[in-house]
Amino acid sequence: MSSSSSEMVLHRGGCHCGEVAYEVVAPSHLHVYNCNCSICTKKQNRHFIVPKSRFKLLKGAEYLTTYTFNSHRAKHMFCRVCGVQSFYEPRSNPDGYGIMPHCLDPSTVTGMTVEDFNGVAWEESMAKETSKQSSSSILAWSKVGLPQDQA
Repeated sequence: MSSSSSEMVLHRGGCHCGEVAYEVVAPSHLHVYNCNCSICTKKQNRHFIVPKSRFKLLKGAEYLTTYTFNSHRAKHMFCRVCGVQSFYEPRSNPDGYGIMPHCLDPSTVTGMTVEDFNGVAWEESMAKETSKQSSSSILAWSKVGLPQDQA
C-alpha cells in the first residue's frame, strides 16, 4: 500500500438523521472487516476498528441506544431516531470502536480493502488471529489503528 493511500485523515460520520455525529482519525484507505456472525450478517455490518483515543463523539450521546446479546461484551449502539448503527464497541477490542465506513462522509475515503472474518466461529477465528499476528490481523490492526508496518 502506498503512503498516499494510507495517509491518516480526519473522517466525519454519523447516522442517517444527523442526530449522532462523530469524527475519527484513520487511514484514507480503510481496512474493513466483513464479519459473518449472526448480528453482522443481519445488519450487513462491515467495519474497521480504531482505538478509542482516535474517536470523538461530536453530538448525540442522548440519542444512542445500546443492544447486547450472548456475552454482552460487544456494545451495539444505534440512533434511537433513525435506527442506524454507525459505530459500536466490538467484543474483539473493547478498548476501541468498530466504525461503519458507509456512515462516513465519502470525501475522505480513498478506498477500502475488505477482509472476511469468520465470526460464526469467533473464538477459533480470534485464536488464529492471535497466532498469526500479521499486519492485516484484526488484533494488530485494532491495537494501534494501523497495520504494524505503517504505525
